[in-house]
Amino acid sequence: MAGLSDLPFAQMMGIDIVSVTPERVVATLHVRDDLCTVPAVLHGGATMALADTVGALAAIANLPRDSWTTTIESKTNFMAAIPVGDTARAECTPVHKGRTTMVMQTKITRNDGRIAALVIQTQMVIANKAG
Repeated sequence: MAGLSDLPFAQMMGIDIVSVTPERVVATLHVRDDLCTVPAVLHGGATMALADTVGALAAIANLPRDSWTTTIESKTNFMAAIPVGDTARAECTPVHKGRTTMVMQTKITRNDGRIAALVIQTQMVIANKAG
Protein backbone atom coordinates (compact mmCIF):
# COMPACT_ATOMS: atom_id res chain seq x y z
CA MET A 1 0.00 0.00 0.00
CA ALA A 2 1.32 3.43 -0.92
CA GLY A 3 1.90 5.79 1.96
CA LEU A 4 2.10 9.57 1.90
CA SER A 5 5.89 9.33 1.58
CA ASP A 6 5.28 7.56 -1.75
CA LEU A 7 3.18 10.51 -2.94
CA PRO A 8 5.47 13.57 -3.02
CA PHE A 9 2.95 15.83 -4.81
CA ALA A 10 0.25 15.05 -2.23
CA GLN A 11 2.80 15.62 0.52
CA MET A 12 3.78 18.99 -0.98
CA MET A 13 0.11 20.00 -1.14
CA GLY A 14 -0.35 19.11 2.52
CA ILE A 15 -2.87 16.30 2.05
CA ASP A 16 -3.41 14.36 5.27
CA ILE A 17 -4.46 10.74 4.74
CA VAL A 18 -6.96 9.91 7.51
CA SER A 19 -7.83 6.31 6.60
CA VAL A 20 -7.43 3.82 3.76
CA THR A 21 -9.53 0.68 3.37
CA PRO A 22 -10.74 -1.11 0.23
CA GLU A 23 -14.22 0.31 0.93
CA ARG A 24 -13.30 3.93 1.70
CA VAL A 25 -10.43 6.40 1.67
CA VAL A 26 -10.62 9.64 3.66
CA ALA A 27 -8.19 12.56 3.47
CA THR A 28 -8.19 16.23 4.42
CA LEU A 29 -6.52 19.34 3.06
CA HIS A 30 -6.22 22.59 4.99
CA VAL A 31 -6.92 25.44 2.55
CA ARG A 32 -3.86 27.71 2.56
CA ASP A 33 -3.27 30.93 0.62
CA ASP A 34 -0.85 29.21 -1.77
CA LEU A 35 -3.57 26.72 -2.80
CA CYS A 36 -6.11 29.43 -3.59
CA THR A 37 -7.31 31.45 -6.52
CA VAL A 38 -8.98 34.90 -6.49
CA PRO A 39 -11.00 35.39 -4.36
CA ALA A 40 -9.31 33.42 -1.56
CA VAL A 41 -10.93 30.02 -2.23
CA LEU A 42 -9.38 26.61 -3.00
CA HIS A 43 -8.23 26.43 -6.62
CA GLY A 44 -10.15 23.94 -8.77
CA GLY A 45 -6.92 22.20 -9.71
CA ALA A 46 -6.09 21.66 -6.04
CA THR A 47 -9.57 20.23 -5.50
CA MET A 48 -9.05 17.86 -8.41
CA ALA A 49 -5.58 16.87 -7.18
CA LEU A 50 -7.04 16.00 -3.77
CA ALA A 51 -9.69 13.83 -5.43
CA ASP A 52 -7.16 12.18 -7.74
CA THR A 53 -4.98 11.30 -4.77
CA VAL A 54 -7.75 9.61 -2.78
CA GLY A 55 -9.10 7.92 -5.92
CA ALA A 56 -5.69 6.46 -6.65
CA LEU A 57 -5.30 5.27 -3.06
CA ALA A 58 -8.73 3.62 -3.24
CA ALA A 59 -7.74 1.86 -6.46
CA ILE A 60 -4.42 0.74 -4.96
CA ALA A 61 -6.29 -0.67 -1.95
CA ASN A 62 -8.31 -2.82 -4.36
CA LEU A 63 -5.64 -3.88 -6.86
CA PRO A 64 -4.86 -7.50 -7.56
CA ARG A 65 -1.39 -8.61 -6.54
CA ASP A 66 1.44 -7.58 -8.90
CA SER A 67 -0.49 -4.82 -10.67
CA TRP A 68 -0.58 -1.04 -10.66
CA THR A 69 -2.96 1.70 -11.70
CA THR A 70 -3.25 5.04 -13.44
CA THR A 71 -6.10 7.52 -13.83
CA ILE A 72 -7.54 7.44 -17.36
CA GLU A 73 -10.58 9.70 -16.87
CA SER A 74 -11.78 12.21 -14.29
CA LYS A 75 -14.87 14.42 -14.12
CA THR A 76 -15.45 17.07 -11.47
CA ASN A 77 -18.66 18.89 -10.59
CA PHE A 78 -17.97 21.98 -8.49
CA MET A 79 -20.84 23.03 -6.20
CA ALA A 80 -19.41 25.35 -3.54
CA ALA A 81 -16.17 27.21 -2.91
CA ILE A 82 -13.95 26.28 0.03
CA PRO A 83 -12.50 29.45 1.59
CA VAL A 84 -8.96 29.90 2.84
CA GLY A 85 -8.67 28.68 6.44
CA ASP A 86 -11.32 25.98 5.93
CA THR A 87 -10.56 22.27 5.48
CA ALA A 88 -11.49 20.21 2.43
CA ARG A 89 -12.51 16.65 3.42
CA ALA A 90 -12.38 14.03 0.67
CA GLU A 91 -14.16 10.70 1.00
CA CYS A 92 -13.71 8.19 -1.82
CA THR A 93 -15.71 5.01 -2.34
CA PRO A 94 -15.46 2.47 -5.15
CA VAL A 95 -18.40 2.34 -7.55
CA HIS A 96 -16.96 -0.45 -9.74
CA LYS A 97 -14.02 -2.77 -9.07
CA GLY A 98 -13.40 -4.59 -12.33
CA ARG A 99 -10.59 -6.65 -13.77
CA THR A 100 -9.33 -3.89 -16.13
CA THR A 101 -10.86 -0.71 -14.72
CA MET A 102 -12.13 0.69 -11.44
CA VAL A 103 -14.50 3.62 -11.01
CA MET A 104 -14.17 5.76 -7.90
CA GLN A 105 -16.46 8.46 -6.53
CA THR A 106 -15.04 11.19 -4.31
CA LYS A 107 -17.16 13.64 -2.36
CA ILE A 108 -15.34 16.74 -1.13
CA THR A 109 -17.00 18.69 1.67
CA ARG A 110 -16.29 21.86 3.63
CA ASN A 111 -16.22 22.24 7.41
CA ASP A 112 -19.92 23.18 7.40
CA GLY A 113 -20.76 19.86 5.69
CA ARG A 114 -21.72 21.43 2.37
CA ILE A 115 -20.60 19.46 -0.70
CA ALA A 116 -17.98 21.46 -2.56
CA ALA A 117 -17.23 18.96 -5.33
CA LEU A 118 -18.18 15.52 -6.60
CA VAL A 119 -15.57 13.67 -8.63
CA ILE A 120 -15.94 10.46 -10.64
CA GLN A 121 -12.75 8.93 -11.98
CA THR A 122 -11.78 5.80 -13.84
CA GLN A 123 -8.59 3.98 -12.91
CA MET A 124 -7.01 1.52 -15.31
CA VAL A 125 -5.72 -1.72 -13.77
CA ILE A 126 -2.37 -2.65 -15.30
CA ALA A 127 -0.94 -6.12 -14.81
CA ASN A 128 2.77 -6.18 -14.01
CA LYS A 129 4.37 -8.20 -16.81
CA ALA A 130 7.44 -10.15 -15.76
CA GLY A 131 10.16 -9.67 -18.30
